[in-house]
Amino acid sequence: MRRVIAGIYRARVVIVYASVMTIFVGTVGAQVIPIAPVKAVLTLLPLAGIVGMLLVLAALVPGLKLVPSREPISVLAPVTGRWSALNSPATRVPSHGVRAYGQTYAVDLIFDPKERERPAFDTGMALRYPNEYPAFGEPVRAMIDGVVVRSSDSQRDHRARSSVLGFMYMMIEGTIREIGGPRLVVGNHITIRSNDGVHALVAHVKQHSALVKVGDSVVAGQPIAACGNSGNSSEPHVHAQLMDRASAWTGHGVPMLFADITIDDETEKRDAMPAENEHLTAL
Repeated sequence: MRRVIAGIYRARVVIVYASVMTIFVGTVGAQVIPIAPVKAVLTLLPLAGIVGMLLVLAALVPGLKLVPSREPISVLAPVTGRWSALNSPATRVPSHGVRAYGQTYAVDLIFDPKERERPAFDTGMALRYPNEYPAFGEPVRAMIDGVVVRSSDSQRDHRARSSVLGFMYMMIEGTIREIGGPRLVVGNHITIRSNDGVHALVAHVKQHSALVKVGDSVVAGQPIAACGNSGNSSEPHVHAQLMDRASAWTGHGVPMLFADITIDDETEKRDAMPAENEHLTAL
């Protein structure tokens, strides 16, 4: 029974997605297809979808308890320079409000160099161009040694959601992106698998900026792409996370620390994760 519950919990996003699609197809199909045998089958689909959702609901609490706890893994920061942390696991877990898509311990990094001002929220255009932000085009590097198992850079870099109106638009847009699954949420991304089975994902990279392809071997610190604004992103930034599987559909998040960084005005390097609105500096 424990294995069944753990399996349902791991596949919960897939099950919910399939359940919603089943309910939609059954409900709409039964209304538009007049053929009696087909209509009879379609009328049963919403019930199957509801059963799937109930299974997930029943497995949520016991399934979470079955996820093995892990010590944080030290990895190289995916960026260099001075970056501000948002949605940090050092402040709350799950850091992005959900555990879906392997995001339990994910962090968002926004380039905030002292020598160049970052556009303030709700100033200027409601939807700023991404190249107005210092993060756009900054190198993104591999966090771990390993092999590339995902490499996607075909999605466009959209304008920043840089105002209240733009942010509201992003919330609606995000709901639509959810229909397309994690690929449309994380946007362009690269995933690397280490020898011990940990998978490091960096997301929202710039369109056509990938420097590696599936099957390539990489080392930590190697440039692999550039920071962009693809996917469900309010402004150009780097989203970084570790997972125990390559697929964001079923992967559990793994806690991490960034090696040899300083936070805010510190002078001593250490392995750490910056909290919300703290700045990390990586050389």
